Amino acid sequence: MPVSSNAGHLRIGRFSEPGRIYLITTVVHQRQSVFTDWRMGRLVVQELSHTQEEDWVDFLAWVVMPDHMHCLVQLRDKTLAELMCRIKSRSSLAVNQALERQGRLWQKGYHDRAVRREDDVKNLARYVIANPIRAGLVDRVHDYPLWDACWL
Repeated sequence: MPVSSNAGHLRIGRFSEPGRIYLITTVVHQRQSVFTDWRMGRLVVQELSHTQEEDWVDFLAWVVMPDHMHCLVQLRDKTLAELMCRIKSRSSLAVNQALERQGRLWQKGYHDRAVRREDDVKNLARYVIANPIRAGLVDRVHDYPLWDACWL
């Protein structure tokens, strides 16, 4: 199969293993800073909460940045593709309705990395929630409104 720049090729070879922990990143379409307005970010957070409440996944840590999102998740019985499709489609509907607009919210695809046994999950969680500090948005993570970790 010829290789192209199509985002669909990111999925070739992707495997979702129940119980496995994954670090996932997804980006807003054209890197628009939609979530600079924390109220729009809270709409994404609601969808994260719904997927956990419905036993799709356990969120270990997440952060919604102005133009992207990172999640450290442990899968239950759904695949990464099912999880991301649900989060992205439902958050798109909610954000577009709130902004009275139509169109794409998220870029196609997402990046995922399965966490190996030797990886320190808490260090990955710290990396995820420290994104606002590294981006210069806040000096302390507690000053940023769009993050959480299961250990707090």
